[in-house]
Amino acid sequence: MTVAIVDYGMGNLHSVSKAVERLGYESLVTGDAREILAASSVILPGVGAFGDAMEQLRSSGLDLVVKEAAAGEQPVLGICLGMQLLFSSSVEHGEHEGLDILPGSVVRFAPRDGYKVPHMGWNKLSFRQPQSPLLEGLEEGHVYFVHSYHAVVGQENDLLAVTDYGHPVTAVVGRDHVFGMQFHPEKSGELGMKLLGNFLKLKGERA
Repeated sequence: MTVAIVDYGMGNLHSVSKAVERLGYESLVTGDAREILAASSVILPGVGAFGDAMEQLRSSGLDLVVKEAAAGEQPVLGICLGMQLLFSSSVEHGEHEGLDILPGSVVRFAPRDGYKVPHMGWNKLSFRQPQSPLLEGLEEGHVYFVHSYHAVVGQENDLLAVTDYGHPVTAVVGRDHVFGMQFHPEKSGELGMKLLGNFLKLKGERA
């Protein structure tokens, strides 16, 4: 089965693609709607600013494609900025509407003594819903974050794991077959690869 990695001009496409292939799956970096919707699962990566990313998605029509995938049966995973795009809105450099697949907003870290912005480095996950298929069989451990904004979930049931950065910070979200990781699983060592592997197991067979 093929894993579609959405190419809208903003994201670590190569590193995510290679991580998928290391796990034994076929990856396809594409901006073609038909290829995305025909894939066994969909990954929405993202690096950069929220508003720019949404503009790129809308101008290419890929915002509707990702929404269609999320409304269907394909597992969808947002990574880093890609996770934030799943939410309703963001205040990064102004007010911006997101994909509104998950209720919630993306806000900037408030200044706190001893905590630098951006939040950059290895932080430990704390599982809120260890029974989630994304976390199944895994132990809490460290993953790699790089971000200045964080998601505030609109529904607590969507929060699967947090990390501590002066306060609980949304790290993993999920509802039905739509998931998001604020960190970069492909850069997060063994735990990151296991998390990505659990996502890929949700649908389809090994290539």
